[in-house]
Amino acid sequence: MQIRDDLHKLLEILPEEIHSSLEQHPQKDSLIEVVLDLGRFPEVRFPNQSEYLSETPVTQSQLACCVERVGNFSGDNRAGIERTLHRISAMRNRQGDIIGLTCRVGRAVFGTIGMIRDLVETGQSILMLGRPGVGKTTALREIARVLADDLHKRVVIIDTSNEIAGDGDIPHPAIGRARRMQVARPELQHQVMIEAVENHMPEVIVIDEIGTELEALAARTIAERGVQLVGTAHGNRIENLIKNPTLSDLVGGIQAVTLGDDEARRRGSQKTVLERKAPPTFEIAVEMLERQRWVVHESVSDTVDSLLRGRQPNPQERTVDNEGKVKISREFPSAPLATPPERTLLSSTPVKPTGWRSSGQMKPLSRSSSRGYSENSYFEQLLDKSWHQQDGFGNGYRVPGPNGEDLPLHIYPYGVSRHQIEQVVRVLNLPVVLTKDIDSADAVLGLRSQVKSHSKLRSVAKARHVPIHALKASTIPQITRALRRLLDMEDPGTPDAADLRLFTQSGSEDEIEALEEARLAVEQIVIPKGQPVELLPRSPKVRKMQHELVEHYRLKSDSFGDEPNRRLRIYPA
Repeated sequence: MQIRDDLHKLLEILPEEIHSSLEQHPQKDSLIEVVLDLGRFPEVRFPNQSEYLSETPVTQSQLACCVERVGNFSGDNRAGIERTLHRISAMRNRQGDIIGLTCRVGRAVFGTIGMIRDLVETGQSILMLGRPGVGKTTALREIARVLADDLHKRVVIIDTSNEIAGDGDIPHPAIGRARRMQVARPELQHQVMIEAVENHMPEVIVIDEIGTELEALAARTIAERGVQLVGTAHGNRIENLIKNPTLSDLVGGIQAVTLGDDEARRRGSQKTVLERKAPPTFEIAVEMLERQRWVVHESVSDTVDSLLRGRQPNPQERTVDNEGKVKISREFPSAPLATPPERTLLSSTPVKPTGWRSSGQMKPLSRSSSRGYSENSYFEQLLDKSWHQQDGFGNGYRVPGPNGEDLPLHIYPYGVSRHQIEQVVRVLNLPVVLTKDIDSADAVLGLRSQVKSHSKLRSVAKARHVPIHALKASTIPQITRALRRLLDMEDPGTPDAADLRLFTQSGSEDEIEALEEARLAVEQIVIPKGQPVELLPRSPKVRKMQHELVEHYRLKSDSFGDEPNRRLRIYPA
């Protein structure tokens, strides 16, 4: 790996006493930036520390001397030194006078993209993310050189602040054969991006710091014309872009989708869910966590879809050792890649939910703010609510539910017999846990008559986006069907053979005999032959169990006769 920094040219613009102190500094070669603030001590910063160069405050004359040697500052208060990569940024007071300078060392590092060279050669668009100072611009410069010199592509760099190719009319040799277009004012960057495509026939466009909605739209336009994009954006990780309404279009955009009643029941989710709006502008994203440790999302669309459904993606983690060898592993080695769950994996073992409803509770909207709040704030609330926590992966992977919520499903019962729900869950071994706290619930299972008359419950559930599944009656069949719909299990028109344990209370021989009589009548006469059947006289308690068993088969039944000879009659569909 070769490094070229032209450090002496940066030191020459500094005041003499600061220049001489830096020339003798033992860590001069790792210098990151020099900070000169009026009335404060001059400060130098290195990768792991910062220190004062002297105990003499910076004066106005010293700042003026530096500014005179640098030249003109552009509209974004940045300047450079011709034929170098150094950047000098100014801080001004209210009158527009310069009262502070940040002199940043620019280095051309050849070979810095060895970790992702295979991705660069694919021709797919790549988005680089990371905190300031981690090396995004350095990597961007090297990518441009490799594409132009090694892969022989027509590369155009949109250099808004002259940070990629240096100051002056002649670009720095670190960009190789790539061409550079300068931008007169930062707010015109999106126009220059379009102009580059229309006038200069590039195969690749390199952009540094996509930060506005217009620039994001211009990037999408360029990508749709078949041009490879390589760019950087503000944000450490993809999650930051998804939550940023200005830049979310770079990863496909986010929209709130309202599901129909049937679809919401089928998914077992709330009616309003978040989905990706369009294909991402960038197919690959690289999160530069450290200079030698990058996280690679090979498919941005899959990553975004997983995050919106509350699942944790498991991207590649690439590191470079001291010998320069690239090591590729997974960011969460103990977790498999997120895939749609198989129903055989469902477990009834209680696990604290960490999906759509776990990472932060959505506060109910106040009366004054429930109308007219902005769409962006609405998206942010939904995103905060749906965010997946990363803390649980050391203890194994949690299986997501039909809409991304983690199983087991947490149900808040209202007006429905808790005993009956527990009986269904126990007998059918469903991954369901009952909760007394609506804030931790994934759904409300309520009796329709009581839910209708309880406006407070409806408003609280609506504010927290918890779906309410209403039952006509608190019966075993209706509870069973509701739970199966919530879990997105198959719910065929003709139910499977009933498990008699669902419908008996004490499990006595008389109850089992009566239920077995009803089951045989349904399965051997009513359904196959289409004929009504009368059962033997039973007590009111046992007849109620028989009614529920018949309801399980979606048939109708009626009791007739006088006690003690009152009995059940089952009718065909």
